[in-house]
Amino acid sequence: MPKRHLIRTAVLTAAATALVATSAVSPALAHGGDGRGDRDDRGSHDHERDRHKDKRKHPRSAGPEDINGYRAVGYLMADTPVTRDYQIADLFTTGAIRDITHINYAFGNVTSNLTCEITNTPGEGDAQNDYLRLVSAVDSVDGRQDSKNQKLAGNFNQLLKLKRQSPDTKILVSLGGWTWSDNFAAAAATPESRAKLVSSCIDVYLKGNLPVVGKQGGKGVAKGIFDGIDIDWEWPVTGGEVPSSSPDPSVDKENFLALMEEFRTQLDAYGSKTREDYLLTAFAPAGGWNAGQGGWLDPRLFASVDFLNVQGYDFHGGWVPNTTGHQGNLHPDGTENWGLGLDGAVGMYLNAGAAPEQLNAGLAAYGTGWTGVTVGDDAWQPATGWIGTKPYYDLRQVGTGYFDPAVGASWRYDAATGDWWSLDDPASVTAKAEWLTQAGYGGAMWWDLSGDYRNELGDSLGHALREAPEGPLD
Repeated sequence: MPKRHLIRTAVLTAAATALVATSAVSPALAHGGDGRGDRDDRGSHDHERDRHKDKRKHPRSAGPEDINGYRAVGYLMADTPVTRDYQIADLFTTGAIRDITHINYAFGNVTSNLTCEITNTPGEGDAQNDYLRLVSAVDSVDGRQDSKNQKLAGNFNQLLKLKRQSPDTKILVSLGGWTWSDNFAAAAATPESRAKLVSSCIDVYLKGNLPVVGKQGGKGVAKGIFDGIDIDWEWPVTGGEVPSSSPDPSVDKENFLALMEEFRTQLDAYGSKTREDYLLTAFAPAGGWNAGQGGWLDPRLFASVDFLNVQGYDFHGGWVPNTTGHQGNLHPDGTENWGLGLDGAVGMYLNAGAAPEQLNAGLAAYGTGWTGVTVGDDAWQPATGWIGTKPYYDLRQVGTGYFDPAVGASWRYDAATGDWWSLDDPASVTAKAEWLTQAGYGGAMWWDLSGDYRNELGDSLGHALREAPEGPLD
């Protein structure tokens, strides 16, 4: 393929405002079977170690309800305070709270009982991180340690403290994900099962009724944390981690749409009692194969949700272990990768009838890599194997950074090891932000916040949104 002019980068500009901003320093992490929900990934945050050594008062600045008329949604994994030492308090200490409008807490489980439940059973729930784990003073949003006698601890208590300091930040619970979508099909199968599921989700997450474990939990103890529900069913009809858990995949499309309508109906009914507007959102696939069969392009979905977070990554990965390539390019790179690009993925929903302001472009705070690569300044090169995914903070200074403005994609290459990594960095983030604002879309989404490095990626997005013409949100 003909070589395009590439931008080779070595240093990061402070704001990364230009489309050709450097890619040597940036922030990010992963989302999916795709990297999303990879709970075995481990990493260390040097900046978090600094935070422990030099604890400062959190700034009083609150998270915005919108950023110049745009959304910036960030997924927050339940286990990252333990597995990555990324604390909810770090949203304040890094300044990320100013560049995020919505937090999607990941994940809540639809259990084998076909309801929303928070259990302490491994693989079925994460009560320990959700509301049982005692948080130290140094890791706490308000600098106060948890007590063994309090009814609400863990992440939920920290999110409640976050809401008190940053009331304009919207928090949603994300249900499902790559590993916890197995029971959606059965739960959506009948009108009765759909009503039961939705009612249970409202009971647990909006009414805040948590199972009692020792002195923790109880009726209403988690009320006031969540502003809505995000549906991450991966995927209706086609399945995800397993091919399909549905006894009859042919009915999944209709059942998915009916489930989303049931969520909308019950959320609106509950909101009329509490005088709150509860959000309903979903994580939407990039591939037309999943989207078309699963009901994602149906006007009934657009009428039910407030907005969709469209997957903009995992276009290329370990299923092609012998060839490097872009996992999250903005524009198609010819016919490579089936012609996938973020613009086409989001545009697919626009063409199906979604309002542009309903659509958020998905960004990845992680990279996917190959080794045994001898040509590093281009993509689609021979490799000896795929080496997995890593969070952005582990990749930001690996080798040499490159950015291709023609396709809006960044990568890094280490000639000493032969490792080649596809990732988002400030250059690609800025390009994508400028594109989405010019197209009139609603904003962007991160999977996930713990992969960022001192909010470098979040700052790149936030800066670009603030520099753009005012966005479409009221």
